[in-house]
Amino acid sequence: MTARPCFDELIHPSTRLTLVATLAAADWAEFSYLKETLRLSDSALSKQLAILENAGYVATERRLDASRHKVHARLTDTGRVAFEGHVAALRAIVGGADGTGIVRSRRNGHRRRSRGNGQ
Repeated sequence: MTARPCFDELIHPSTRLTLVATLAAADWAEFSYLKETLRLSDSALSKQLAILENAGYVATERRLDASRHKVHARLTDTGRVAFEGHVAALRAIVGGADGTGIVRSRRNGHRRRSRGNGQ
């Protein structure tokens, strides 16, 4: 099933987008792996996970490993749908840039020429 494009402001910041993309590729990921992969401090990663968890996009749990508790995180079904919709929205945005200088609007079928100089 193809995800319905839906730009998600919560996921879009680069740190969260990278975090969610990393979680989308695995069933569960250990906190230390995420910290190393994303090159974040403990507090920065904890903050991003908490934001995503409060939105229902991520679930975390503490697991006892040997004598230490380790935090693991995973995307929830809601988080996966939001991520796939966000990626679909980004693809739709980028898909309009086909190199012709013409941006096609899906909304009303009109075309306009891009000036190519940021205007």
